[in-house]
Formats: sequence, structure tokens, C-alpha cells
Amino acid sequence: MSHSNVRHGILRYGWWTRTNHWIVAICFVLLTLSGLAFFYPAFFGLTALFGGPEQTRIVHPYIGVFMSVLFAIQAVRFFGDNLFRRHDVQWTRQIRDVLTNRDERLPAVGKNNAGQKLVYWIFLATVPILLVTGIVLWRPWIANDMPVWALRWAVTIHAYAAFIAIITLVIHIYSAIWVKGSVRAMTQGRVSHAWAKHHHPLWYEDVMRNRKTDAESARPNSETQQERP
Repeated sequence: MSHSNVRHGILRYGWWTRTNHWIVAICFVLLTLSGLAFFYPAFFGLTALFGGPEQTRIVHPYIGVFMSVLFAIQAVRFFGDNLFRRHDVQWTRQIRDVLTNRDERLPAVGKNNAGQKLVYWIFLATVPILLVTGIVLWRPWIANDMPVWALRWAVTIHAYAAFIAIITLVIHIYSAIWVKGSVRAMTQGRVSHAWAKHHHPLWYEDVMRNRKTDAESARPNSETQQERP
């Protein structure tokens, strides 16, 4: 996929989507590093990245709230694109073909395949859990007024949800690198026609259909203007 094909290709992610995505990603990495620092003694040295233990404890929840707000905006915008369809079920059943790059055997998919949709739903489940349990554990504002049993449950649930989210992020990053062109789509916004047709044919058809409809709608207007004296 040449740079020229991408520049004249199809817009997959707009500037706001890309900006939001990368800010959320950076926040999640910072939360992972600061969270691990308190989760296990071997990672305590990571607190130096944030200026020390006290500063790490202070900034961690604020980053979490900020990330959650941006994630919520993105989640609402892409809710419809991540609803599971019949072809997603078939795509999941053929996961062996996915892992062995036998793309020609896979069913046609829309803007997101079943794997991408699963990542969306896992984060949609874990981020609110992390937010709520994190607020319960927020010192000194909330945690000091909570009973011990609530704090114990909150820290346990928070840890499990964080583990699931981190593993999901690792798989997401690996998949983006594995499918050539995915990272470029999230940095430059556009993909080539060949890439879109190969990886997301149903989405490609929708884009082309909309372009044709827009062109046909614009044609009568231009003809009317030409007929005016």
C-alpha cells in the first residue's frame, strides 16, 4: 500500500477520532504503569516516573477519570459500528482462518470485524468497573469514609478488571501491528481502496454507495446552475 494510494484513499478515522484514541491510549498506559507500581512491590520503582509514591497516588485517579470521560464519548459514537451481526458470528467460528491469514475464506465484514468489536465490548465493560471501584478507593476523598469490606471488594474487582483490560490492550496492539495498514489508518486517517476492500468489504461497499449517491445528488444541482441565464 503506497503513500499515494492512502492519500487518495478512503477516510477511515477523522482527526477527532484519532486524537481521542491516542489520548485514551496514552492515559491507559500511564494508568497501567502507576497502577502496577502499587499492585506489586517489584513494580514500585515505577513511581519514579510520576515524581514519587505520593505524586503517583495523587495523579492516578485523575488520569482515570479523564480517560473515562474521553472513552465514554468515543464509545457512544461507535456503538452502532460495534453491534454484532450474523457475519461476525461466522467470522468468530473461523478464527483459525484468521490466525493463519486465510482471508479469502473469511466472510465479508463491516467497518469492524468481530475481534475489534470484542475489544470494544470488553473495554465498555471494564472501564466503568475500573472507574467506580477506583472512586471507592480514592484517597483521601472517598476511601476514608468507606467500610473495610467495601475497600477489599473494590481493590479485588479493580485488580481483576485492570488485568482483563491490560491483556485486551496487548492483544489489540498486536493485532494492529499484525494487520499491515491498521496503525497507519489510526495515525493518518485514510486507507487505500484495496485495503478497505480486502479487510472490510461491507464497509467499503457502503462508502462507495454513499459516494455514488452524493455524486448523483450533486449532479442535478450543477445542471440547474448551468441552465440559468
